[in-house]
Amino acid sequence: TLREKLLTVADMERAVEKGLPFAALKYVVRHFPARQKTRVQQIVMPRSTLQRREEEGRLRPAESERLERLAAEVVRTTREYRASLERILGIYQRDAESLAELVEVRRDLYQREIISKRELEIGERLLAEAQAKVKETERWIQDADKIIGEAAIHSEMAKLPPLPAGGYLATTTFIRFNGSAPFSLADLPRVERFFVGRFGRPMPVSALGQSPAHDRIGFDHRNAVDVAVHPDSPEGLALMGYLQGQNIPFVAARQAVPGSATGAHIHIGQPSRRITARP
Repeated sequence: TLREKLLTVADMERAVEKGLPFAALKYVVRHFPARQKTRVQQIVMPRSTLQRREEEGRLRPAESERLERLAAEVVRTTREYRASLERILGIYQRDAESLAELVEVRRDLYQREIISKRELEIGERLLAEAQAKVKETERWIQDADKIIGEAAIHSEMAKLPPLPAGGYLATTTFIRFNGSAPFSLADLPRVERFFVGRFGRPMPVSALGQSPAHDRIGFDHRNAVDVAVHPDSPEGLALMGYLQGQNIPFVAARQAVPGSATGAHIHIGQPSRRITARP
């Protein structure tokens, strides 16, 4: 695995010049569709070289550069994937609306004893299936937003000077507070108690620890929590104020998709470290 932390663009450039670990290739390849995995490996190096590099445990600088470009490809393809999901969601939503109208008609006909109960139940089952597809696609879009948004924020943070302990930074994309208090998942209950006490409802946690979305972009999110509130909303402002008062670090994403509030959330904990490779 890659032992050193890659926190800036310069860190990545030095690692590429030195040669990334062979495990990094395995990690990036894992995020491509099964039918593309072999082709992706061959883009980095010829098949005849693959076994030799695995034995050596490290890639050559040129191979590392190609691998870095492939990692960026994950984000690009995720944007395309999200766009296709939006189109599919529209189709599913229209199907659900049509079936909802059909069920209403059938309920009326059933009450008037014109159709059987079975015909009504068939319509209700089809409606439930259509609604499930809508919800599932919406979840996939949220995951895609998380991948795009967090990758963009980390890219922007990597270009900025290190934030000192207790430092606060606000941009049009994100807000960051570098609190010095350690945070782990064991500390979450007290944050949740604050939120419930203030707003009378559970805190909308969207990612508790490591999630598939974080795996996909290679970020270590094990001791962090994402809360699905916009940082500029009353809930977001109150939560950030509480965290700052408790000296708990956070990064608040104002948007994941440019020009939209979609994917906005507050990440509680230190910024996720990039995992360039795994065992």
